[in-house]
Amino acid sequence: MALIYQLTLFATLLGFLSLANTSEAATTRMLALYQQPPLVLKYHKGQLLKGNITVNLVWYGKFTSTQRSVILDFVESLSYSKTPSPSVFSWWQTTSAYGGGPCTLVLGNQIFDNNYSLGKSLKTPQLIKLASKPKTTARTGKKINVVITSSDVAVEDFCMNRCGTHGSGGGRKSNRFAYAWVGNPVSQCPGQCAWPFHQPIYGPQTPPLLSPNGDVGGDGMVINLATVLAGTVTNPFDDGYFQGPASAPLEAVSACTGIFGDGAYPGYPGKVLVDKTTGASYNALGMHGRKYLLPAMWDPLVSKCKTLV
Repeated sequence: MALIYQLTLFATLLGFLSLANTSEAATTRMLALYQQPPLVLKYHKGQLLKGNITVNLVWYGKFTSTQRSVILDFVESLSYSKTPSPSVFSWWQTTSAYGGGPCTLVLGNQIFDNNYSLGKSLKTPQLIKLASKPKTTARTGKKINVVITSSDVAVEDFCMNRCGTHGSGGGRKSNRFAYAWVGNPVSQCPGQCAWPFHQPIYGPQTPPLLSPNGDVGGDGMVINLATVLAGTVTNPFDDGYFQGPASAPLEAVSACTGIFGDGAYPGYPGKVLVDKTTGASYNALGMHGRKYLLPAMWDPLVSKCKTLV
C-alpha cells in the first residue's frame, strides 16, 4: 500500500490556534523557550535508496517556464557539489548519514501531460498510474518517478491533510518502484502548502516572506518536493527510517515541519538569509545562481533537526 506522507504545515497551524486565546507576546515567548524532546527516527531494517538514483519527472497539466526551470534547477542542484555554502548540495548530504553511504540524484526522463489525460481530479491510484509511465534502464529501486500537478488539478486529500506524497508502485517486490507527488498549491491552499511565502489561513497574519524565485507556487513546490525526496530515499518502502506508525510516519524532513532557520517556532520559520537586492528570503544556493528556502532535516548523527543557517 502506498505510503501517505503527511507533508503539511498543519502542525504549525495547530500552533497558531493556541495563540487565539492568550496574549500573543506571552505565547510567542513561551514557544521560543519551549524545548521539544529529542526526535529519534528508528531504522526498521528495510531498503534505502543509495548510490546513483535516476529522478524522472511527469509534468501533469500546465506550468510556466519559470516553474519548470526552478524545479529542474533544484533537482540538479541536489547533486551539484560546486555551489558555495550554504548550498542545496550540502542540505542533501544529510541523507548520507542515514546508513549505506551517499545518494546521488541524477535527472532522467521528463514526460509532459499537458492535456490532463486522466482529468483534473486525481486519486492515489491515478497518481501511481502516472508515476509508472517513465521508463528507464535503471535497476529496480534505483529510480524515483515524480509526478508534479499544476495549480488547476485537484488531488485526493491535497490541502486537506497533505501537500505531497511518496510511496511505491509496481506490485511485486521485483517490479516495485518509488514514486513521489507534489502539487502547485498557489490556487488551492497557498496558506497551507506554500507557507511561509503566503499568509497562513489561521493564526497571526504576519507578512509572508518573499519567495526567492518570484513564484509562490513554484517555491512552495520546492519545499514540498525537498520533503518527499528526502522521505523517499530514507524510507522508500515503509520500512526505512521513521518515527511513529508506518501509516502516518514522521520522516527525515516531516519530523521537522515548519523549521527553516535558527530559532523557529510555530508561525515563525526561523532566521533565514535575505537577498539585499530583492528582499527575498532563502537559506540555500543552487545552480545557475538560484536561491531556495529548504526545510530542516533530521540529522541522525546528532539526533536533531538541522538547518543550513
